[in-house]
Amino acid sequence: MAMVYLALALFGVALIGCGLPSAHRLRSPLNIVAAAAVLAGVLLALLGTLLVVAPHFFQG
Repeated sequence: MAMVYLALALFGVALIGCGLPSAHRLRSPLNIVAAAAVLAGVLLALLGTLLVVAPHFFQG
């Protein structure tokens, strides 16, 4: 299960890496989508890191 959590964290980092340049490069309606992808990437990276370090965090 740790590999799934690690993949979740790496996917979050990939979203951040792709979304940050896109948020500055794209025009007005699409830069909001890219900024939302960056936010989702931060949340996924944090969640994945948390679950790698403490796998039973959300279980009682």
